[in-house]
Amino acid sequence: MPSFDVVSESDATEVRNAIDQANREIANRFDFKGSDARIEQKEHELTAYADDEFKLGQVRDVLVAKCAKRNVDVRFLDYGDVQKIGGDKVKQTITVRHGVSSDHAKKIVRLVKDSKIKVQASIQGDAVRVSGTKRDDLQSVIALLKKEITDVPLAYTNFRD
Repeated sequence: MPSFDVVSESDATEVRNAIDQANREIANRFDFKGSDARIEQKEHELTAYADDEFKLGQVRDVLVAKCAKRNVDVRFLDYGDVQKIGGDKVKQTITVRHGVSSDHAKKIVRLVKDSKIKVQASIQGDAVRVSGTKRDDLQSVIALLKKEITDVPLAYTNFRD
């Protein structure tokens, strides 16, 4: 029975490379000389540090530019609240999305069922498995999801005949 998985995963190597490039640019830029601006990474969580909120915005802009250059979709980044950490220094937690959240998974399953295409969709952990009898039906589901779901970057893997 043909099937495929709908997943939302960023390339961890490319994210790490984008962070390294952003840190190098921040270290070399004139407007960051003498400041403590940097980006640190722990698994799927980034922390951006800067001297004030304006420079924090600059750090985020550099990170977004480097992610775009490395073909990492910026929709993977979820920005947290800006926190003061003493004096004028601020930090912000940026979470890198990994997997399809349960809300988005339910939305995908509901969308597939409402489309009246003869396929079944089921939630499998942090992915959604879509299976059907015809390959053309699966391809039309992929086209439907590409058109309808735009707020989360989706990938279609594990396509089986």
